[in-house]
Amino acid sequence: MERMNGPGLQLRHLLVATEAGPRLVPEDSFSYKENLIGALLAIFGHLLISISLNLQKYGHIRLAGSKDHRVYFKTKTWWCGLFLLFLGELGVFSAYAFAPLSLIVPLGAVSVIASSIIGIIFIKEKWKLKEFLRRYILSFIGCGLAVVGTYLLITFGPNNHEIMTGENITKHLVCWQFLLYMVVEIILFCLLLYFYKERKANYIVVILLLVALLGSVSSITVKAVAGMIAVSIRGNLQLGYPIFYIMFICMVATATFQATFLTQASQLYDASQVASIGYILSTTIAITAGATFYLDFTGEGALHICMFALGCLIAFVGVFLITRNKRKSILFEPYISMDAMPGMQNLHDNGTAVQPDLKASFSYGALENNDAISEIYAPATLPIVLEQHGSKGAPIPPYRIMEHSKEE
Repeated sequence: MERMNGPGLQLRHLLVATEAGPRLVPEDSFSYKENLIGALLAIFGHLLISISLNLQKYGHIRLAGSKDHRVYFKTKTWWCGLFLLFLGELGVFSAYAFAPLSLIVPLGAVSVIASSIIGIIFIKEKWKLKEFLRRYILSFIGCGLAVVGTYLLITFGPNNHEIMTGENITKHLVCWQFLLYMVVEIILFCLLLYFYKERKANYIVVILLLVALLGSVSSITVKAVAGMIAVSIRGNLQLGYPIFYIMFICMVATATFQATFLTQASQLYDASQVASIGYILSTTIAITAGATFYLDFTGEGALHICMFALGCLIAFVGVFLITRNKRKSILFEPYISMDAMPGMQNLHDNGTAVQPDLKASFSYGALENNDAISEIYAPATLPIVLEQHGSKGAPIPPYRIMEHSKEE
């Protein structure tokens, strides 16, 4: 229902049944409550995901020296982490049914904040008091900025709460804004995939852009599926619409390929770089997709949009500062340096390194400066005797170099 309040000012109200009887309540209060419920579900889900991943990491650290690769499945810690991971993903999935897509996606910064704090407390990452200010002050500043950005996102988030019915989703699917967006996204995705596969452009931005483009479609489909399930639970069954199954299949497919590219990025680059750059790209493209498909910012004032954008920017800076100070893990890689072996030519003098220079890792035979090697480690030389033709009775050395003239 609507009523006029003042000249030209129109406020939307809903008829709500209370104990004292039906009364009109402004719709903005319901929008804010639904936004708050969705934000709390997303925050709770990301917290559980961070705890679960750190639990599983803790289990792997404890059993790092085990020869049985399946020993992790026999521990309570690993299964507890898996259960918390399922609950966290369920919480984030449910959040899409309450709040707009553009509000839920940036709240992934909560997972980065929680992981940075849990990594220090729970995993007991070692740090020295002298290095505290140099190593961790920017991380705590990043956590503060991410919290401020999250608060701005929740406060100034979009209030578009459309009922996710099959008819509404179908209308959005065929609107010209979304069709134009999908054409641009498909062209960009094909170009990036061509450079990545054919031209071997294994840059982190290229791989994470592929992840972000798939993630935007995944976010759209997740909200559609979650919203239709929520409407069905409330009594208006939506599972009979073909659009529900189309969205479900697209959700599973895009999430699978997204995980594949994300795994490849994690194998090539440091996890902190993947986390920060991936969060920024995925959030930006997903918000664009939500604004195009679900029209999240329709009817919003310029001040709300600017404050929401400011919250996203502050959250981006916070996540960047948190991941910027992550200690890079150096794996234990035992090897024998080829240039320190007897009888092998020193290739470092020519600028060609046989093995990587890992100064912080323990390795067998890895010598940083080969010029300081004592004589007992000098390369062994073999006697070379030139065979003279025509000489008889000369002993035959074990190693000879035969010299022949051109005529022979």
